[in-house]
Amino acid sequence: MSLDRQGRVRLEGVVKKHGSFTALHGLDLDIAPGEFFALLGPSGSGKTTTLRILAGLESVNAGRVLLDEIDVTAKQPGERDVAMVFQSYALYPHMTVGQNIGFPLKMIGTPSAEISRAVRDAAASVDIAHLLDRRPGQLSGGQQQRCALARAIVRKPRLFLLDEPLSNLDAKLRVETRAELRRLQRTLGVTTVYVTHDQEEAMTMADRMALFIEGRVVQVGTPKEVFSRPASVAVAGFIGTPPMNLLPASMDSGRVRIGDIALPVASTGAAAGADVMLGVRPGDLRIGGDGLPAKVEFVEDFGDSAIANIQVNGQRVKSRVEADAGLSEGQSVRLSFAPGAAHLFDRATGLRI
Repeated sequence: MSLDRQGRVRLEGVVKKHGSFTALHGLDLDIAPGEFFALLGPSGSGKTTTLRILAGLESVNAGRVLLDEIDVTAKQPGERDVAMVFQSYALYPHMTVGQNIGFPLKMIGTPSAEISRAVRDAAASVDIAHLLDRRPGQLSGGQQQRCALARAIVRKPRLFLLDEPLSNLDAKLRVETRAELRRLQRTLGVTTVYVTHDQEEAMTMADRMALFIEGRVVQVGTPKEVFSRPASVAVAGFIGTPPMNLLPASMDSGRVRIGDIALPVASTGAAAGADVMLGVRPGDLRIGGDGLPAKVEFVEDFGDSAIANIQVNGQRVKSRVEADAGLSEGQSVRLSFAPGAAHLFDRATGLRI
């Protein structure tokens, strides 16, 4: 098998049950060699279960797991050539950093001189070569995380599995480490499956991502695709900070009607009179001019920008505004949006129209 094809991952119809509870409902995924692929979703949505199935730490009730077109569904973790970095890092406290990094190679009987070389290279790639004689308890959270990554890198697996590896870091370090991790993955070219509940991580790091909700993948695509064209109300209500505003409405001759007001939208396949859910991103919601009558509840000031929380037709929506927009609590305003900024969903099915 050529090296450039190593690390292709396929899940076909994977079902996982815990007693009467179904954690995964017939999961299908196809991850390309060398891809940085994020599994994104709220807690309990099935993303970590999927990662553990890829690692061989969980069995499946139905379906297949293929790695480079080889069925590994029944293979043990040690037979899969994958490396996993856990949320807890799982470092051995009595070993030095160097011993922790070299442990996977020692377990497979690699000669000592070769281990030493590989440990130095792996440590240098994550900038901890100067810490090899320390123990994990003497390291900061960020250094422990790098040690765990070096241990995964050292035996050059064909697949990296990362389970929320940045969640124990403070906000500033998380942003810095995110960029380093992406650079490292690009340099190594190893297929990486990355579990996170933090959409900012998924959006900034992933080539593609799968959004999990209640044990199902509801959309797969590049971060831009998922953000720009959410496949359903569930996706629209999850992706974005803040997420998309969603308002019940009905179609009226190429316009969308909310209460007594009808606003134009770009051409859609929705029939006249159809009940829809109108979605508008906070950045696309305009304040002023003609539009929906509304009232400002409060404004969240972030210094360089602000989020206005506004009541419209009995619901709260959010609009991203300039920090000096001059809005005040209780102020009456009108809301509108460009016709092309409207996202329409079928209210009965929740699916994009």
